[in-house]
Amino acid sequence: MTNIIEKLRDVSLDELAANEKLKVGADYLRGRLMESMADRATGAVVEDDTQLTKFHGFYMQDDRDVRNERRQQKLEPLYSFMVRLRMPGGVMTSDQWLKLDDVAQKYANGTLRITTRQTFQYHGVFKDNLRAHLKAVNEAMLDTIAACGDVNRNVISTANPHVSSIHRQVYELAGDISAHLLPSTRAYHEIFLGEERVAGGPEEQEPLYTKHYLPRKFKIALTIPPENDVDVFAHDLGFIAHVENGELKGFNVSVGGGMGMTHGEPSTYPRTGDVIGYCPVDQVIDVSEKVMLVQRDNGDRRNRKHARMKYTVDDHGPEWFRAELESYLGYALEEPREFQFDNNGDRYGWYQGENGQWHYGMYVENGRIADFVETNRQLMTGMREIAKIHDNDIVLTTNQNLIITNVAEDKRAVIDALIEQYNMVRTTTPLRRQSMACVAFPTCGLAMAESERYMPSLLDKLDAVMADAGLSDDAIVVRMTGCPNGCARPYLAEIGFVGKALGRYNLYLGGNFTGQRLNKLYRENIDEATILGELTPLIHRYAKEREEGEYFGDFVIRAGVIKETTAGRNFHEQ
Repeated sequence: MTNIIEKLRDVSLDELAANEKLKVGADYLRGRLMESMADRATGAVVEDDTQLTKFHGFYMQDDRDVRNERRQQKLEPLYSFMVRLRMPGGVMTSDQWLKLDDVAQKYANGTLRITTRQTFQYHGVFKDNLRAHLKAVNEAMLDTIAACGDVNRNVISTANPHVSSIHRQVYELAGDISAHLLPSTRAYHEIFLGEERVAGGPEEQEPLYTKHYLPRKFKIALTIPPENDVDVFAHDLGFIAHVENGELKGFNVSVGGGMGMTHGEPSTYPRTGDVIGYCPVDQVIDVSEKVMLVQRDNGDRRNRKHARMKYTVDDHGPEWFRAELESYLGYALEEPREFQFDNNGDRYGWYQGENGQWHYGMYVENGRIADFVETNRQLMTGMREIAKIHDNDIVLTTNQNLIITNVAEDKRAVIDALIEQYNMVRTTTPLRRQSMACVAFPTCGLAMAESERYMPSLLDKLDAVMADAGLSDDAIVVRMTGCPNGCARPYLAEIGFVGKALGRYNLYLGGNFTGQRLNKLYRENIDEATILGELTPLIHRYAKEREEGEYFGDFVIRAGVIKETTAGRNFHEQ
């Protein structure tokens, strides 16, 4: 067991990826951000500082809808920032909701976006507003620290801690893990919140991360079977709860999941995690830390495209990873316990929890909280009014939806009336409720095609195909991203769309309904007409030939339409 400081002692930084030199020389994530933020001649920050802002929870972007127009006018791009909150388990009070709504109106583009990591992100935050934005978030007892960057990201858990005592315990563990793995540097507080750096104080340390931080981002998810709403196998580290006689005993431990890849580079691929063992509840924090440290010390720091933990696990093997982890822990993991998942979606409408209180699961198309003039759906206004009268928590889900929790029986009618008054819930099909899309255009600089803005219209057409096939009451998991980085986890979908160019997508088939199998490329670089031309006969064939209880992703494999992807390494094999 050799840590990263020892491993890199005699290695020239020039041999490593550019970000490695940047991290080491950034004075624990400070860089020149103080100077960059003070520069009013531009809405941007310099390139090196752009990389550092990610560790503090925000990305620099520009409005791609107006990029050409501004270029013609000899203006710099319309730069702004996407700001993402750290919110383990996705839980906030109604008062916090109101504060975050206010922040969106004052300092962002007036909307809130629920992410697939169970938190909010803001778009359109200009540099002049950034400090005020972050201070207002801090006043709500929240922050954006480590929401992006080469650190442990927002820790997610099966939604709604108020459903049962088990859900509460798992949610609290998510918070404990997040707090334990938080970077120690005070850079965020100094640069953005006005905290004074103590001159002549002790030398700053990062006990877990060191000055090198991690090779790439690191993601953790906790789930409670039979629910897999977090897509636990899509993460670097997953904890799968084991419950006996109503008591949380421990967790199966999954390592090596990850969704991103690069078009045209078969050495990059998505991967589902491997279950390598089991740990009791009181070891979860230690296991979380040591898994991250194994990756810190063994991840590829020369090639960022090969730096995620999924490649570390594949390069050395799951057995090696377990042995290495146990050497860090100083004790052995137990053997895995049996588990079974039956879905990876959310609950909708009213349902009752263990304590007798009611919870309302609300579908939010692609996670965008806004007032939609064209359809007269006032989600932003309606949720504001609900938060004013609701005296308990609101929870975000990893499927981009929300839950109004702990509603007493006599208050349900009040919530229902507000939902109806503001036309907040549209009539949806199971197909639409199982769908997700990333943001893509106009703000994401990586987007190759539309996603959030295009997915609803494509679903309208697919809904018509489903109805014609007699499948209106059936669900198929459909996901879309504007690029291959996989933010909406498209490679686990039964039908996945990944942007290739404007108006063109790669079509993937064969993921399963419970989020435990990768799909595979079926058609490349196709437009909408070809998408519908390919899927329409397949959906009709599924309606006629499926076996009882068979899901679409399983059918296309059994029927020989697509080969099963059994491991990330053979994702590209046809």
